[in-house]
Amino acid sequence: MAIYSIKDLEKLSGIQAHTIRIWEKRYQLVRPQRTATNIRVYTDDDLKRLLNVSFLNGNGLKISKIAKLSDIEVKDKIFQLSADISKIDNQIDALILSMIDLNEHKFEKILSRLVIQIGFEETITGVIYPFLNRIGVLWQTGSINPAQEHFVSNLIRQKLFVAIDSILVDEIPGRKRFVLFLPEGELHDIGLLYYAYIIKKSGHHVFYLGQSVPFPDLLEINKIKPFQYLLTSFTTSISQDLLEEYLLALSTSFKQMKVFIFGSQTDSVDYKKMPNIIKITSPEQFKEHLAKV
Repeated sequence: MAIYSIKDLEKLSGIQAHTIRIWEKRYQLVRPQRTATNIRVYTDDDLKRLLNVSFLNGNGLKISKIAKLSDIEVKDKIFQLSADISKIDNQIDALILSMIDLNEHKFEKILSRLVIQIGFEETITGVIYPFLNRIGVLWQTGSINPAQEHFVSNLIRQKLFVAIDSILVDEIPGRKRFVLFLPEGELHDIGLLYYAYIIKKSGHHVFYLGQSVPFPDLLEINKIKPFQYLLTSFTTSISQDLLEEYLLALSTSFKQMKVFIFGSQTDSVDYKKMPNIIKITSPEQFKEHLAKV
């Protein structure tokens, strides 16, 4: 069983620590244990309870009324509110609850309902991206453990692989070849997989090399099966000098091609010496480039 500090609860639920203490004292919504040094610590059950309370309170229910609900009544209320997909924050909160509880069935059910009602692409950009941004912050601050992050990431990756595999691209003259990869040390490929889906849906060919690809392998691939475009991502913290050195090598080695890049590490790069490097800021912007290919 995981143990959380009150600061962890604050980060995960969005409820300020002093409010949690008030609710704890007035309504006994959570029941902390104390360490040998008299510091409050909270369990998984406390966290789930608080996330449920936060969900209901954020949807207009007064805390005094929530406190009187049984666990079954709380779950019923959450189920009713979760069915309203017009409230994206509800869906993100529900996904986080599923992640905390490692509840694969619930996570899959929420994603499937969203895909049916608002479409696959809107589910990814409107729900999954904000969800991943939120849990990324929680993971970096240690508020969730790596197992929980890997659990949901792999479920999302499975959805993306299925969506990509469902698209068939014929060998027709004029179709372009895109090589998608992550540099050595880069492992977060959900964004890259979504771009693979977009490219394939547009009718072009995707060669997906995956995570942590050595630079020489890119050169060898181009000898075996020449391609026209590269796409990669940089999200792991590396020094600015190393990043610009890598991008310059990409630009020089593949100077006859366009190299699309995205990710949080690409914001402050000087691209003047790399005219064939194109920074992508959103899937919609990338679709505009695809329309000109």
